[in-house]
Amino acid sequence: MTDSIHDLTCQLITGEPLPLSRYRGQVLLVVNTASWCGFTPQYAGLEQLQRDYAARGFSVLAFPSNEFLEEPFSDTQIHDFCLHNYHITFPLFGRVRVNGAQQDPLFALLKAQAPGLFGSRAIKWNFCKFLVDGDGRVLRRFGPFALPSLLRRFIEPLLPPAPRESIAR
Repeated sequence: MTDSIHDLTCQLITGEPLPLSRYRGQVLLVVNTASWCGFTPQYAGLEQLQRDYAARGFSVLAFPSNEFLEEPFSDTQIHDFCLHNYHITFPLFGRVRVNGAQQDPLFALLKAQAPGLFGSRAIKWNFCKFLVDGDGRVLRRFGPFALPSLLRRFIEPLLPPAPRESIAR
């Protein structure tokens, strides 16, 4: 198994492969998502993080999963739902499995580097979040109750300072 997510390639929801090496040097928040979940409104907070920090080298990467029977839609329907309801600008990937023998290699790596409570590797529900540094190492795992707005204190220190606004004279 690789030590860096940058060694992996994942499939966008539109079907194109995307090497995660494209995100080398960026701080990432990788999230397993679902459209019919009580946590689905977190898409709004994830989009706000994307808008606030993208210029500083940050991105949310969303991976829909029907692991918990809350993402029954096709990739096209998921894509349309996210764009129409949450206006997302961050990358949305094709549906994945996050546990078990058929789990996506990305989630195997994320869980190995950041196990859950008491060392558990299984993802227990949708909207589990993994904070990844610019070198592709997983720094921390957050459960679904960790609202995106509360993650700012973990993301901010990993980013370069915000550019200072020029003062009009």
